[in-house]
Amino acid sequence: MSASSFRSLEEAISDEHFPEVDLVLRRGRHIGRDDGTAYDYLVDALDHLEPFYRRFGCELIQRADGYFYLLPSGDRLGRRQLSAGEMLVGQTLALMYLDPATVQHGGMVQRETLLQRLSGLLGTEALVRILNPRRRKFDERIAAETVRTKVTEALRRLTDLGFIDSVDDAMLRLRPALMRFAEPVRDLSDRQAALERLVQSGEISLGDTDELREHGASDGDGVEDDEEEASG
Repeated sequence: MSASSFRSLEEAISDEHFPEVDLVLRRGRHIGRDDGTAYDYLVDALDHLEPFYRRFGCELIQRADGYFYLLPSGDRLGRRQLSAGEMLVGQTLALMYLDPATVQHGGMVQRETLLQRLSGLLGTEALVRILNPRRRKFDERIAAETVRTKVTEALRRLTDLGFIDSVDDAMLRLRPALMRFAEPVRDLSDRQAALERLVQSGEISLGDTDELREHGASDGDGVEDDEEEASG
């Protein structure tokens, strides 16, 4: 066990940071270096909190990219799987996060750039069908509005989960937790090119993070539901 300022679990959960950090993790949010003292607390208390969360059927995961999250291994915590549209937007943002140009701009990207990247990778019709699988017919007149609305909804969800920060109506700040969306290509030499191929092929996957969930949500509109509706 690494050195910790906490001598016991009791001391760790008595710390002033624990209540808020615990609630945030259970809601499915990722806590990264950008979260300051909350992240530092988890680093310090990790050895005590790992066995604590296992009792709830969860693994407290620390990634070298600089973030923590809870990975459920059972159903003791309520959870809702991300929709296909949210997964697609997340993968595309991860692709942009890996872009050296994004690094040069401090992880900041424009919402319009995201929309352009999505359309360029998939084409407008395919993009609309993924973002809104319940729509039976493609209508060019409302396609752009549909894409913009669904992407905005996905960004709101990804913000809640700690993948991105919404700076203002035009700008997003990408966070290291987006690397969860790059898990399927983590071990490849050119992750950016491999992830781009995944997005273009429509292979919406998180590898070992297919368990990415929103803990505590009660609605059931996950990937399975959307695909069933689209094919029904």
